[in-house]
Amino acid sequence: MTDYFNSNYPSTDALRIKAKQRMPKFAFEYLDGGCFSEINLQRNTQEIRDIQLQPYYLRDYKNANMQTELFGETYDAPFGMAPIGLQGLMWPKSCEILAQSASDHNLPFVLSTVGTASIETVADITSGKFWFQLYHPVDNDLRDKLLERAWNAGCRTLVILADTPTFAYRPKEIKNGLSIPPRMTIDNIMQMCTHPNWSLSQLVAGVPEFKTMKSYIPKGLNMKHLGMFMNKTFSGRLTQDKIKALRDAWKGNLVIKGIVNPEEADLAIKLGLDGLIVSNHGGRQLDSGRSTIASLDTLQAYKGKIKIMMDSGLRSGPDIANALASGADFTFVGRAPMYGVGALGKQGGNHTFTMLKRQLQQVMEQVACEQVKDFPNHLIGQ
Repeated sequence: MTDYFNSNYPSTDALRIKAKQRMPKFAFEYLDGGCFSEINLQRNTQEIRDIQLQPYYLRDYKNANMQTELFGETYDAPFGMAPIGLQGLMWPKSCEILAQSASDHNLPFVLSTVGTASIETVADITSGKFWFQLYHPVDNDLRDKLLERAWNAGCRTLVILADTPTFAYRPKEIKNGLSIPPRMTIDNIMQMCTHPNWSLSQLVAGVPEFKTMKSYIPKGLNMKHLGMFMNKTFSGRLTQDKIKALRDAWKGNLVIKGIVNPEEADLAIKLGLDGLIVSNHGGRQLDSGRSTIASLDTLQAYKGKIKIMMDSGLRSGPDIANALASGADFTFVGRAPMYGVGALGKQGGNHTFTMLKRQLQQVMEQVACEQVKDFPNHLIGQ
């Protein structure tokens, strides 16, 4: 049921509270946390909510149309499912659950290279209508294999990640032993024992794995050596040469994620990219960076020259409305749907996407905005 909605959880905050109760602490903190002191994690949402919208109450208003065209596809709402790594650790089979929910709601689903469902599985769930986010490998041969698999599976939008030149310093994950991959400590095992719903679901689903990468990982590695393998495989900074090679190799839409300044937006256009996602990795990489809404404001000169999208900090329909009013062509949400799955299991994705659409529709009707593209007309100057 795509319109499934549980009235006990009408907000992302309510979903978060329930998810925290149902998930082991190490899994919840992996989902919920940021880097260092989590300053930018908080700044993202706070500054989005500083935006104010102008309502018009006496206009001849027809209705709210959330449909949004992006790269030749028309989606039912101006938001999609952001790429998240290790979803299956946070809640068993959550990658597959959210892919199905996004497909049912006609929203784009972005699969991460380090997601816990394979390219082929997500392609089957979404009938090939998905995006793939590439963590650029050190080995170009591996890069080409991943691109070929994504293309053959039906993917036509490739997202390349710019904002992870180094692995993040996240104190909660370090304490919990949850770098990549997870390390099960005695404390973590005790947490699993006290959260039977999660543990039983995980038992049925099996140990979470990097399914897309599974065939490239040497067999028999223990956790320590698997971590070393993954670090070695994906270490390195995205460069102009790497982007040029990807542009030459990829015949579909090419999007870069993590752009937060005009200089690199300008470079993305010069390199022939089709879109950029203003992102700071959900506040999980650089604590002293700007919020995404502040970075979005600096990129308005590029409006119309390249598709400008945004993620990080968006947790409600009003948040999405504020990002659209501030110049985003499209948005992506990550934590909110994951809280939904943590709280409600298999129905969590459907519930969260229904909730966000209802909230966004209410905002559009309240301010008399008929089309998503008209949101900037309602922005009150700060």
